[in-house]
Amino acid sequence: MTQTAKVSRHSMIEDAQGIAYGTVMASFGIVILTHLGLVTGQTAGLAVLISYATGWGFGPVFFAINLPFYLLGWLRMGPAFTIKTFLAVASLSGLSMVMPGWIGFEHLNPVFGAVLFGLASGSALLALFRHGASLGGIGILGLMIQDRWGFRAGWVQLGFDALLFTIALCLRDVPTVALSFMGAVVVNLVIAINHRRDRYIVA
Repeated sequence: MTQTAKVSRHSMIEDAQGIAYGTVMASFGIVILTHLGLVTGQTAGLAVLISYATGWGFGPVFFAINLPFYLLGWLRMGPAFTIKTFLAVASLSGLSMVMPGWIGFEHLNPVFGAVLFGLASGSALLALFRHGASLGGIGILGLMIQDRWGFRAGWVQLGFDALLFTIALCLRDVPTVALSFMGAVVVNLVIAINHRRDRYIVA
């Protein structure tokens, strides 16, 4: 006999805690990433590449890049998701500017650093997803393209990341890009293994 699980909703305090955790861990991941000169995917990766190429700070660039996507988020995902995402992006932008003054690395092995970045960023995204937020607009754009033309959102994100890593080869050497790719794989493995709506039913 099957039983229907009762779905409970997160409270506002639980959402605030989850989004705070996600943005702090994501900021920690960005500090590791930029300390090692690595790159990553999605809008954060685009902001990192622009930061490396121009010398502009990651935080302001990341905040600016995401501005056009809020309208898409509002139309596709609704106001609650968009507001939470705006707060998460703004918090990450601010924290990424001040956190390097709070922590430092006397020695950080690049391979371990890439894995640590992946674990921190993966857990950050899990927390944000489970509390109805995100950290970027490429996923939203992918969903919009999927709705309009039927091209799967996952392929949109994969194509965007492939382009980013190709461009990264113009700014970073091959070993650095390879380590960056490993970190991105860890991020996606953490999400793929742990983010299952059929197992995690609290909204």
